[in-house]
Amino acid sequence: MALPHLDTAIGEKAASPSFNYRPALALLASLFFMWGFITVINNTLLPHLRSVFELTYTQTTLIESVWFIAYGVASIPSAFLIERVGYKKAIIIGLLVMAVGSLGMVPAARIPSYEVTLVALFVIACGIALLQVAANPYVAVIGPAESSESRLTLVQAFNSMGTFFAPYFGGYLILSRTTGGTSLEGAQLTAAERLADAQATQLPYVMVAMVLVLIALVFWRAKLPALGEATRRADASERTTIPLWKVWAHPIYKHRNLAFGIPAIFIYLIAEIGVANLFINFAILPEIAGITPARAANYLVLLWGGMMVGRFAGAFIMRAFPADKVLAVYAAAAVLVMIGAATLHGPLAMWCLILVGLCHSIMFPAIFAMGIKGLGPLTEEASGLLIMAIAGGALVVVQGWLADTIGLQNSFWLTVVCELYVLFYALWGSKPTGEQLTVRFDE
Repeated sequence: MALPHLDTAIGEKAASPSFNYRPALALLASLFFMWGFITVINNTLLPHLRSVFELTYTQTTLIESVWFIAYGVASIPSAFLIERVGYKKAIIIGLLVMAVGSLGMVPAARIPSYEVTLVALFVIACGIALLQVAANPYVAVIGPAESSESRLTLVQAFNSMGTFFAPYFGGYLILSRTTGGTSLEGAQLTAAERLADAQATQLPYVMVAMVLVLIALVFWRAKLPALGEATRRADASERTTIPLWKVWAHPIYKHRNLAFGIPAIFIYLIAEIGVANLFINFAILPEIAGITPARAANYLVLLWGGMMVGRFAGAFIMRAFPADKVLAVYAAAAVLVMIGAATLHGPLAMWCLILVGLCHSIMFPAIFAMGIKGLGPLTEEASGLLIMAIAGGALVVVQGWLADTIGLQNSFWLTVVCELYVLFYALWGSKPTGEQLTVRFDE
């Protein structure tokens, strides 16, 4: 496969002093906010569903696994869709798919049905996967290449803002309005109480669907600068199809930052999702904090708040220091606090788990931006592979199995191992290799 070399640094339009990418960046921030918001509603939904359907930890985390399996299923088709219809139309389609899935939570709650809930969440996640494949590379390349990590981290901070507000939303509209959400761990609910609790999820998801449709209308009317579509088409025509069993022989993997970045995203998501989705279950344990799920949701806000603060701070720190060095510091800190969460007892263990949110803050945007650096017209393909790696979050079911087998607290040793790989990527795996390509913009 011949890889074309592009001469411009970011493209003539991007390099021009008159090119203003900030309005588009501000609009894209709303997407990051919404998919962060919806993803973290799951953190309050999981203990709720565990109570409604009387699930084990393994069955509870299977719900989240289905969510992230959707990334593995939808990411590569999303990349092809973007190549066919462009970024703007793909974003609108993604928002509408999410709205359809959100409305699917209404019949899931009225029946109620564990299986229909899984299908509805799968559809929502497919829409988010399409948004991720479109929005992340768009933000990374729309401005100067030297500030791509900082720019993506800044916009991801709005994703964390969504995750910060979501536990309040879910805690108030789901947990605080249900019998299971206001009862201590081990309380037994009647069939009538479980039915009433299940139906409490209808209003939140109808509200979310309405907001998603509104944002889709805003994007339909908005003008966004287009990445060089002619360049992508020409490059696509020169690509050679490689059998699945030889995929790692593809020339795209000559870029070490991408080859090690894909497993870095995959493994990091195991850590982030495992911590976030088991936090409430961890905090309510008598030997940890011994509080109700509704109160634990308020502490979950601090975990996501730490991610928001860390991303805003990281966006500016990475303007002064190399992104790989900053990522290494954050990863080393994550290793330390997760060892504390796995070994300490009482509220201190819970606070260690809260602090890991600050440590996780820059990991995804930094890994993603470094992973696609130098890929140029192959950016969509590389982005699809990196977003597909978000399916690593599906392995949270492994942590659920560990929690059932060796105890919830001991299951966090899996998270420690994940943080060590991110540290390895920061120190060595993120170093670019291969021909450094660039991308250009169309008028």
